[in-house]
Amino acid sequence: MRNYISATAIVITFALAAPAFGDWVYEGKWGSLGSGNSQFNQPAGVAVAPASNNIYVADQYNHRIQCFTATGSYLGQWGSYGSGNGQLNRPYGLVVAPATGNVYVADFYNHRVQYFTSMGTYLGQWGSRGSGNGQFNWPMGVAVAPASGNVYVTDGGNNRIQYFTATGSYLGQWGSSLLPELGVVVAPVSGNVYVADFRNNRVQYFTATGSYLGQWGSVGTGNGQFNGPDDADVAPGGDVYISDYGNDRIQYFTASGSYLGKWGSSGSGNGQFNRPVGVCFNVGGTRFYVAEMSGARIQYFYWVNVTVAPASLGRVKALFK
Repeated sequence: MRNYISATAIVITFALAAPAFGDWVYEGKWGSLGSGNSQFNQPAGVAVAPASNNIYVADQYNHRIQCFTATGSYLGQWGSYGSGNGQLNRPYGLVVAPATGNVYVADFYNHRVQYFTSMGTYLGQWGSRGSGNGQFNWPMGVAVAPASGNVYVTDGGNNRIQYFTATGSYLGQWGSSLLPELGVVVAPVSGNVYVADFRNNRVQYFTATGSYLGQWGSVGTGNGQFNGPDDADVAPGGDVYISDYGNDRIQYFTASGSYLGKWGSSGSGNGQFNRPVGVCFNVGGTRFYVAEMSGARIQYFYWVNVTVAPASLGRVKALFK
């Protein structure tokens, strides 16, 4: 399924090697438009199960969650249209709790968060429509702090982040000018919370309790600029990856926002994107998954390390572009 390199990691070393660089390489994909198994209708959130590396996808307009192996073999699904326990109305974001394996789903049009076992058994929910503590107006993204198990939710219509215990007890909130969509993630080492501030075309980051730490980004197509940053994930080393929805690409940065790289262009080919939204790493950060809302598919990529002599750097880089 890979397009030009068969190994999952490759190191090219020259005698005078000093600098190193790398690139994300297309590895595989699955999905097409439809309502059958392994088909999607505007997939949004994508999440990995830490224990198994299985992949969960929020299949928005099919009102369900689908589950797959790490390379896209169909395992199962749950959910149907409605507002009852375990039913969904446009599920948007989802995350798997590292400690329990429970799956938390931002149930967009039902204005609530539901959570399930790894097999989709309903466990509980919280939220209703409104602007009070613990209420939502279009919850879109959801993240779990690895250390505490606390759950962070992007409350899109209320322009804020709210956070809760693992069973939904309200803990706090912040934000008034935030315009987030899917993107909220908690960095596993620092515990800082990164928010893809969609309509403000920036990424902001905060402490675990919402104290402002910094931001980067502006509207545009240049390096470090965005056209609707939609989702975020943090690599094991701390780098931050952002789906740049309107620019049909992925960009990545240091933990404080220094630009590191990008890949992708508009299209339906391998490694191209048609409205990338949800993103996530597998355990260990060796694979990177992207859900394409308009492309109705999941693509995944792997990192290639290359170490070369300075005189050969440009020539070898050209092989990977």
